[in-house]
Amino acid sequence: MPNKPRTQHRSLRVDGPEWDDLERGAADIGLDRSKVINQLIRWWLRRPGVEVPERPTPERMAEIVEDRAADE
Repeated sequence: MPNKPRTQHRSLRVDGPEWDDLERGAADIGLDRSKVINQLIRWWLRRPGVEVPERPTPERMAEIVEDRAADE
């Protein structure tokens, strides 16, 4: 079967601004939202060897938020 995901699709409720900012912030560090969410879950569950995921700088996140607000 082409393009069959390795994991089951799950639903998650996230407010719009956070979802949009997460997409842009993740892309800035070469990830997508799913990878960031999975890293956070593994970190939160204290899985062995898992560290806090990388994040964009505070300055870059401020730019992302400002850009989104200007588009609204």
